[in-house]
This record gives sequence, C-alpha cells and structure tokens, in this order.
Amino acid sequence: MRSILLAGGIAMLGTLLGTRYAIKFLVSRGYGQFIRDDGPTSHHTKRGTPTMGGIVIIISVLFAYTAAHLLTSTPPTASALLALGLFTGLGLVGLADDWIKISKARSLGLHAWAKFGLQTAVAVAFALLSFQFPDARGITPASEAISFLRNFPWLQLPIWAAVLWIVFLIAAWSNAANLTDGLDGLATGASTLVFATYGFVNVWQYNQSCAWADAGPLCYEVRDPHDLAAVSIALAGACFGFLWWNASPAKIFMGDTGSLAIGGALAALSVFTRTELLMVVIAGLFVIITMSVVLQVGWFKLSGGKRLFKMAPLQHHFELLGWAEVTITIRFWIICGLCAAAGLGLFYAEWVVG
Repeated sequence: MRSILLAGGIAMLGTLLGTRYAIKFLVSRGYGQFIRDDGPTSHHTKRGTPTMGGIVIIISVLFAYTAAHLLTSTPPTASALLALGLFTGLGLVGLADDWIKISKARSLGLHAWAKFGLQTAVAVAFALLSFQFPDARGITPASEAISFLRNFPWLQLPIWAAVLWIVFLIAAWSNAANLTDGLDGLATGASTLVFATYGFVNVWQYNQSCAWADAGPLCYEVRDPHDLAAVSIALAGACFGFLWWNASPAKIFMGDTGSLAIGGALAALSVFTRTELLMVVIAGLFVIITMSVVLQVGWFKLSGGKRLFKMAPLQHHFELLGWAEVTITIRFWIICGLCAAAGLGLFYAEWVVG
C-alpha cells in the first residue's frame, strides 16, 4: 500500500509544482494553442495559451512510479510497464501532433494517415506484448476473453481477434479522451475521477486475488493488481495536480499529448483488470461526449444537412445555449462522478451477490 500512496503523492506534487515551470518555458518560446475560427467565439480569448502540458503529466507519472518502487524496494511488473508504455507511446504521438500545430500555426497537426499509422503501431505493439509475460500461475497481463465485471468465459476470442479488440479499445478511448478535452479542466477533472475509481478496483482485486492461498471462489484472475493500483493512483494524482493550472481560466492545456496518453491509460486499465465493458460505465462521460459526435455526424448525413446539436462535442452545444464554461465543466464532473460511482457499485455488487 505504501507504493500506491507514494506514487499518487509524488505524481500530484510533480504536476502541481512542475507545471508552473512548464508554463514559463512554453510562454517564453511562444508555444501557444491555435484556436479554430469555427468554434465557440468565447474560445478566441484562449488563443496563445500554452499547450503540450500533457508532457508534465507523463513525466510526473513515470517519475512517481519509479520513485515509489525505489523507495519501497519493490520490482516493477509487466502489467504496469506495459500500461505505462502505452500511456507514454500515445503521448509521444500527441506531442508530435501538438508540435506541428504550434510550429506551423494551424489547427491541423499530423496528417490523418500519419497519426493513424503511429497510433496503430503503438496499439498493435501493446496488444501483442500484453499476451506475453505469464506469471507463476500462467496469467498474462491481457486475456483473450471480452470482459465486463470479469471475463466472459463464453466470449473467448482467437488471438488475432483479441489483438484487434484491444487495438479497437485503444483507438476508442484515446479518441474519447481527445474529444472530452474541449473545456478548461473538463478532461483533467473527469480523468482524475476515473483513475481514482480504478485505483479502488485494483486494490479490491489485489485483496481478492486468486494468487492468495486462501482465495475464495469469487477471486479475480488478474496479473499484478497491486502495481496497477500504483499506476492508477499515480495517474489520478498527476491529473489532480495538473488541474490546479488547467482549471478555468486555464493557464495551460494538456493538448493531444495529454489526451491521447490518458486515453491509452484508460484502455490499458480496462484490459488488464478484465473490465473492458465496465469502463463504458465508469468513464460514461467520455462515452456520452463521443456519442454526441457520432450522432451529430450520422444525423447530418442521413437528414441531408440537419443537426441534432448546435455543435458537437456536446459541451460546445451547451456553450452555444449560453451556459457558462465553468457551469458546464462542474455539471459534467458531477455526471462523471455519478458514472464512476455506478460502475464501482456494479463491480462490488457482482462480488457480493456472486
């Protein structure tokens, strides 16, 4: 438990203190956000706000995880290293995208095919490696089964299909996090809630692990749940510290560097905890925002140019209705908290009822 608390505390201090210096560095070099003219007019005042702040989150999480293990003299695990690898790999893709936007002063970063190719390469590498590294009981970080509260034994996939399923999850969650990052503090606060919730899931799975000699019939066949808890809480702590600077009016944005990294972490945690479909509930806010875009585009094409919302993603619809940005953010945080609580309740209820 010490490593979990240390990881969360160090990560929070890392972003709380480190973001201040990142802002100064980025401002001194003019690395500011480019704002599209077709967005809400209230966003034009944000032009020039430093972006790429996600790099502070990534560095803080990696440093916190390493420091926690050094201070507790415990070795890292395959599951945690793979999750952090995906988190960092997608963050670097986002960093390249942000850098091109800034250096060329445009809203388009990497070309679509290049961004898709890099994301796919990272996702495929992660998926393939996730079926390696069995522990003493033969449990690998990922499994071939689709999962909700735990694996569905009747939904075992062949290895190639399982790899494609994981790649799909990574693409879905990285895009969902990217779409959610549209208002000051929205994605950061929501991510804090989701990662903290997964910290509880990981700790519970560790306490009820099938690895224990006295494990009961409802134990969890999960590899490295304790170390995944350290990763989850480090992520929650880093996002919480970053929120100090990212809350309205934001002094810095996480950019694609942060949003893609966070999406990758969401996907990794859902796969490694065998709760892939439960993530849809716990991170329900991300799903709602993403579906608003899907529905908007779909209805626009089917209806010959009509729109369901004034603008998508959903948070911008409410902006155009006249809601204050802070009001939207806080209410969406409340929705996120309710979704996280509902998901955690389902997770615990399944164990109680059996």
